[in-house]
Amino acid sequence: MRTALVIGTGLIGTSAALTLAGRGVAVHLVDHDPARARTAAALGAGTEEPPAGPVDLAIVAVPPAHTATTLAAAMRAGSARGYLDVASVKGGPRRELEALGLDLGAYIGTHPMAGKESSGPLAATADLFEGRPWVLTPTPGTDTEVLNLALELVALCRAVPVVMDADAHDRAVALVSHTPQLISSMVAARLEDADEAAVRLCGQGIRDVTRIAASDPRMWVEILTANPGPVADVLAGVAADLDETVEALRALQSADEAKRRDGTEGIEDVLRRGNAGRVRVPGKHGAGPASYETVAVLISDRPGELARIFADAGSAGVNIEDVRIEHATGQEAGLVQLMVEPAAAPVLSAALRGRGWSIRR
Repeated sequence: MRTALVIGTGLIGTSAALTLAGRGVAVHLVDHDPARARTAAALGAGTEEPPAGPVDLAIVAVPPAHTATTLAAAMRAGSARGYLDVASVKGGPRRELEALGLDLGAYIGTHPMAGKESSGPLAATADLFEGRPWVLTPTPGTDTEVLNLALELVALCRAVPVVMDADAHDRAVALVSHTPQLISSMVAARLEDADEAAVRLCGQGIRDVTRIAASDPRMWVEILTANPGPVADVLAGVAADLDETVEALRALQSADEAKRRDGTEGIEDVLRRGNAGRVRVPGKHGAGPASYETVAVLISDRPGELARIFADAGSAGVNIEDVRIEHATGQEAGLVQLMVEPAAAPVLSAALRGRGWSIRR
């Protein structure tokens, strides 16, 4: 790939453009808002100048509601040898293109499974896709050249290609992306009118659950409008679990011992099923989930403290598999939770204690 046209310079489009430009591809940028294209160009993502002729690959990175019409316009203009989109839904845009009577041999639907709570070109980074799944949804009619161009894009972005049927993709993202967004927002909405005393008790659990609730509502309305059926199906299952859980909790309030027992069994059932589902979430580098021990270290909020604790762990010969930071309320301190292999936990604890760190159990 020598040339590319990126149509839509938001987070995903600009990140792809930054990556391609950094790999020596001549990238041309187009956006309905010229200011966004100028911003992307100023970041080094490419040029606002139109290409002299058809480019190798056109990448359409616009909201799902506009994906098919934008693709159709580019295809009718003969803008590229191959066309792909990066919309978060795949079945709808493909059917729209078919209804418009376009030859879909030069098109492939794709979806990089990467993003942030923030949006726009200023949020873009050249490493956004590294190590992330990038779904490709070719059909029997997809030209081999176009599939190869898409695979080259994925390789240049250092992502991991995953081939799926378009409708299967939409059902999958309804489960693992779209429904979690709604549930996160619903939980966060409970905080809007909560007592200040309750909000001050927020810990890492509520922060984890509500992190993605900070996402742009307008963007998510567009995404959910493009995939309402599969999301509604998943939410219906969640709603059934909620109804059963509410009933179980009410039973725990009963004076009847049998009802309390039924309530306990109901709560245990949903928690155990949650355990079973959580185990299926891929672990580090997409491998199977691993079990780690947590070493919790009290740390002050001063420059260089994190670097020092990582250096001390390295000196002890221990690899940190994952890390979380829980900030203390009203204090300039917090707990750094270092996840390590079980056999390494006592080694790390002893080494850090020897270097003056306070280990919490």
